[in-house]
Amino acid sequence: MPVVNRIADYARDMTAWRQHLHRIPELGLDCPKTSGFVAEKLRAFGVDELHEGIARTGIVAIINGRGDGPTIGLRADMDGLPIREATGLDYASDHEGCMHACGHDGHTTMLLGAARYLAETRNFAGRVALIFQPAEEAGGGAEVMVQEGIMDRFDISEVYALHNAPGFGEGGFYTTPGPIMAAVDTFHVHIQGVGGHGAMPHETRDPVMAACGIAQAFQTIVSRNHYALDDLVVSVTQIHAGTVDNVIPDTAYLNGTIRTFDPAVQKMVMGRMEQIVAGQAASYGVEARLDYDIGYPATINDPDRTRFAAAVAAEISGEHRVVREAGREMGAEDFSYMLQARPGAYLFLGQGESAGLHHPEYNFNDQVAPIGASFFARLVETAQPAA
Repeated sequence: MPVVNRIADYARDMTAWRQHLHRIPELGLDCPKTSGFVAEKLRAFGVDELHEGIARTGIVAIINGRGDGPTIGLRADMDGLPIREATGLDYASDHEGCMHACGHDGHTTMLLGAARYLAETRNFAGRVALIFQPAEEAGGGAEVMVQEGIMDRFDISEVYALHNAPGFGEGGFYTTPGPIMAAVDTFHVHIQGVGGHGAMPHETRDPVMAACGIAQAFQTIVSRNHYALDDLVVSVTQIHAGTVDNVIPDTAYLNGTIRTFDPAVQKMVMGRMEQIVAGQAASYGVEARLDYDIGYPATINDPDRTRFAAAVAAEISGEHRVVREAGREMGAEDFSYMLQARPGAYLFLGQGESAGLHHPEYNFNDQVAPIGASFFARLVETAQPAA
């Protein structure tokens, strides 16, 4: 079963919606223009309930089907990134220093397309809850929405989401049962030394050398402290120190990211970082403090729901275009909080060759929006067939 004909009929409208959203990217929980546009469309489609102001600018819309049944949740993220756009498009971002570099404009459009179709046809039992979420990139909007009670308030029994995938065949899908994306943590190391003249290092306690020592020692956590077949990433991504060539500064700062799947590995990393920071500080005669921030948990697909969602994807795009055991990757996703609250699945939708995610030249492929909308629609109709 290919793209739903009715959804194909308004593909041009979906392109217009997406390109409008692309012009107005917003950050974090503060997505009032995006949320306002989404709410306007949902009202026009005739949804039965529209609940705004969840997680500040998030929305949950309810569409009732034909007859009794459970409520299935479909989620799209809405926020952009603090990146200066370099696409040169005539619909490029109007918000300086902010752009849709991860395709959330496309995700929102796909769910709007499904909403229009489902509100029009209602060829399903029970209800569908359309979840438009802010702050996926930073701020954990999914966690906020769960904490504000959307799963219980709207009696959601299972939940699904899509993410576009540059470099994967246009219109194809991939997913995997169980863990699919990693937990993400952040570390900060603040070093206090004694500065001085660059020509007289013996009169200082150099925080730059301590920062270099800590950064190098952190890499031994991956190479020497964990089992090689357990997925783990420790990346130092920032080192800041000093201002001029002939002055040894008195402070330095390190920052980076940790990606894990196993809580035991996460705990080991935290312990080793504390030991390394304390040991290196003593070695270099400086003071150092580690701040370890636990972030999004691992995204873990329910195996049964994943197999079901992959079967629906195969009906849309063909069995040969669906990879059901794609394996896991080290990116992170706050949809993990929704999957902790309810069983469900997270899938990727190929958008063909393009700039990568979070790149200033990235742009969502409008050709795949009807495919994603059709997936969402058929998922509901298949999971909850009308009596």
